[in-house]
Amino acid sequence: MEGGSTSSSPKSSETRKKRIRKKTSKMNDTLSLSPNAKIQSTAISLIGCIFFLYMYGLTSSVLSLPDIRLDQGLLFSMNKKHAMNIFNENQDDDLEAAEEDNENADDKETNAVVDDKLGVPDSTWPVTSTNKEKDKWITLPHPGEASMSVTLPPFWSKPIHNNKLMTREQAMRVGTCIEPDENGNFQRGDKCPLHQRTIFVAIASYRDWQCKHTVTSIFHRAKYPERIRVAVVDQIVDGDDICDEPIHETCKTMPDQDICKYHSQIDVYTMDAPLAVGPVFARHIGHRQYRGEYYTMQSDAHVTFTQDWDVDIIEQQEATGDEMTVLTTYLTDIVDSIDEKTGKSLRHTRPIMCNTDYEGGPQGKHLRHLSQPERMPPPDLKMPQLQPWWAAGFSFSRGHFVVNVPYDFYQPMIFQGEEMSIGIRGYTIGYDYYAPQRSVCFHHYASLNPDRNKVPHFWENSSIYAGTGKKAMARLLGIVHMNPETPRTFWGHEEEDMYGIGGVRSPEKFYETFGIDVVAKKTEKKLCQFVEAGQMHRQFIPKLRPDGMGIDYTNISYKYKYRGG
Repeated sequence: MEGGSTSSSPKSSETRKKRIRKKTSKMNDTLSLSPNAKIQSTAISLIGCIFFLYMYGLTSSVLSLPDIRLDQGLLFSMNKKHAMNIFNENQDDDLEAAEEDNENADDKETNAVVDDKLGVPDSTWPVTSTNKEKDKWITLPHPGEASMSVTLPPFWSKPIHNNKLMTREQAMRVGTCIEPDENGNFQRGDKCPLHQRTIFVAIASYRDWQCKHTVTSIFHRAKYPERIRVAVVDQIVDGDDICDEPIHETCKTMPDQDICKYHSQIDVYTMDAPLAVGPVFARHIGHRQYRGEYYTMQSDAHVTFTQDWDVDIIEQQEATGDEMTVLTTYLTDIVDSIDEKTGKSLRHTRPIMCNTDYEGGPQGKHLRHLSQPERMPPPDLKMPQLQPWWAAGFSFSRGHFVVNVPYDFYQPMIFQGEEMSIGIRGYTIGYDYYAPQRSVCFHHYASLNPDRNKVPHFWENSSIYAGTGKKAMARLLGIVHMNPETPRTFWGHEEEDMYGIGGVRSPEKFYETFGIDVVAKKTEKKLCQFVEAGQMHRQFIPKLRPDGMGIDYTNISYKYKYRGG
């Protein structure tokens, strides 16, 4: 099978035996300290009772070990075609090796040559597939089940913000041009012509037959497909459609298909679907596939693009004059949105992200986005429009966004909440969110497409990873200061320097500005009144820093309050 793969294996039976022997030895040591040796008959009886209770407890302990569960049979059945040898007889110490790798992750997470002055790695074009560099991949415990391991490509770079606002010089160092300058340098900053700037597209797909249609659309409707690199995390089972396979026949019989022509620009990481623990982990892997492209785009796996979308979205990005721009929104449905003959959009409206409220659930009360208003942009703005929130279904930015705000490895089984995590972390690092002025792609929603109702979802794995989501949500909320009622000891603090907040703005500044009470768990109503007609944009845009490095919120004292109406 073409495309990337990962290997994953729980601890071997020998490793489990070691754990049991360790428990037994510890209990025997405890028994040997009994002071009742003077009364041997009583001691023998006592030891006999203790031994019976011990054996009962040991049996219960063994059955409760995380890698001994009824659902494990599902993992046994995964097909070797996807390189998922869960129980590898040749790797008895797999987990121990993974833990060692984790301890040394700082040394192994990146492999590029770094500019000592700016802290930004070198990059070139075209990019070598991460699947051809598996000798550099690292092994880590699976985020949803520590008795398994996953092998992942290293990040191109650690975050470069260093808890302060990036300099413009740093920002310009990130991003490749398809042609180098006279010195052979592909990292040409804003001297790179717009049509030569590379685009990294990250797609997380869970058993989605439309994924290959999305990839085809990306290349087919781009004006300059040669500057695009698509990275897919394809979570599948045997028999599912594969994201980098052509729609019609094969590349041998029909080589002119877009997936065939641009196959070297498609980087696929294949994961057996039972290992999937939600979009956060899948998109985390996608961020690991980034290799220094000028722009980065995140898209769902069931999206259709408009003609010349690449030129359009870059023009919109650059129109803001804000290096920290992230164009992001919930996408409009595909129905009646694109002229199939020309590929052009039929719509003049677009959604804007402003409608958010608290909801409860098994993982606790948290903010989530609701349906978003869709309207024509205010005619006086002539550019994308400032908004408070970030959306996962479509995001377009400079490449340094995924470097500075990578998806958190330690958030398994999270669905509602990922957008708060990335959005607020990005805000604290200095990024600004804008609604695109024009939509360049449209979404295939299940409610209007019966075939999409047949697509499975990752929560079919819920019984395998039961209980992991609650602590993950506590970590997610804790990092962005959204659950002050939860003791910090309740959630893990692994690699917060990598997956935490920045030092440009505080989460509290965000909550004060946009009317969010994280203690009472409520929001000021109708924030969209302030956002969608352009009031937020007109008040905040004048605070854009002179060098274009983001909105300066230290000069913004506005606090949204609902005043009725």
